[in-house]
Amino acid sequence: MAGKSGRTINATPQNVWRKRILSWEGVLIVILAVVLVLCRAMSATYTLENVLREMPKYLAEMFLMLPMAFILMMGEIDISVGSIVCLSGTLGCFAVNAGMPFPVALLIMLGTGLICGAINGAIIVIFPELPSMIVTLGTQIIFRGIAEIMLGGGGSIAAKNADGFRAIGKSLGIVPIVFFLVIISGAIFVIISTKMKFGRELMAIGSNRLTAFYSGVKVKKVLFISYVTMGAFSALCAIFFTAATYGANTTTGKGFEMDAIAMAVFGGISSTGGKGKMIGGILSAFVIVCLRIGLGQKNVNSQVILLIIGILLIGAVLLPNISARISANKKKAIS
Repeated sequence: MAGKSGRTINATPQNVWRKRILSWEGVLIVILAVVLVLCRAMSATYTLENVLREMPKYLAEMFLMLPMAFILMMGEIDISVGSIVCLSGTLGCFAVNAGMPFPVALLIMLGTGLICGAINGAIIVIFPELPSMIVTLGTQIIFRGIAEIMLGGGGSIAAKNADGFRAIGKSLGIVPIVFFLVIISGAIFVIISTKMKFGRELMAIGSNRLTAFYSGVKVKKVLFISYVTMGAFSALCAIFFTAATYGANTTTGKGFEMDAIAMAVFGGISSTGGKGKMIGGILSAFVIVCLRIGLGQKNVNSQVILLIIGILLIGAVLLPNISARISANKKKAIS
């Protein structure tokens, strides 16, 4: 029916469930189901128990995706996270090998992550003219360089007393402890991004930083908190990755930053900021983890796995643009 303004008002309410199913999050659920079915068809060993057994080292990377999504929502990036994982893991192994109690080693790892995140955040806040890509590229080299100096010629360190790491790497039944922590952390990040002021501020900064600033958003504070959180969760990733590998080396964490970005972007979070849902990032992370485990069980080359993930990532970036062009062409045709 037409209102006084002449606009046509649809008297039929929108089908909410149809909208949800056709959303990118709905598509990701379908993709996850397809991945599980295909992996099961490819490998008889792709069972729930085996997948959960192999999940811990992959789930550790999901800790990186959560704050990375926040940083991407602001239109920023952090490519130093893999090096923070390496440095935190190295210091943790040195700590337990020096005879320090395991809780102290955990505090050292978390402290390392917080300090590294604070360094990134402080530089980006104090020198806003420097792109976050360049800043975190520099700190990526520095953090990994420190770890490599500590590791020396051998290039690796094994945790001689791994009882503490072994304890947190255990499972409750067949479900690893890290799985529960990832789900809890994901739920917290979803609530922050959708229900809290901080989440709205992230989106405002990503949409238009200047407008957000003049609207009363404390841009520098939000930036700093986000990068410190990124550092803390990088340390959390290091803790559970070390619990799965019982050591660290110069290659620990390499490529983790790209994995975290891929999980977030494939989940529908825009790399230019101001768009995306955390739930999409979580779903895409599980798609990638389950796909990696399935292909790994078939001894597929790791480079091929990266190629597949790259194709998925490009597809996730292109689809919205293709859809927008189709809509624009339809509007032109109608007009």
